[in-house]
Amino acid sequence: MGSAKSRFKVMSLTEAAAARAREIMSNSEAPDAILRVGVKNGGCAGMSYTMDWTHEVGPRDELVEDKGVKIVIDPKAVLFLLGTEMDFETTKLSSGFVFRNPNQTSACGCGESVAIEPARPEALQAAR
Repeated sequence: MGSAKSRFKVMSLTEAAAARAREIMSNSEAPDAILRVGVKNGGCAGMSYTMDWTHEVGPRDELVEDKGVKIVIDPKAVLFLLGTEMDFETTKLSSGFVFRNPNQTSACGCGESVAIEPARPEALQAAR
């Protein structure tokens, strides 16, 4: 595993998101896995959030630990995710992780893709 270390907290988890992530990890075949969060191009609004499990942390990855959950963020996604809070919500029709991102400018009607602007330099200073 790499030695990436976060200089600032790129994102955080609500207690509900952390509890759900810990539950998924404890029920998996790899309970020591690390949650990888990122963004990718695609969808009608331009970008979408990605989540996966990994055992590797690259040397340029950002590693954040919040509420007992380790999160690895691809260096290309850091400016898009800066200040994001990840939550886990349950409604009458669905349940899942949601992202409250101050850099998000819009979302498509289906909720699968978003438009995100990179964080401005002053946001980086505030996050330290």
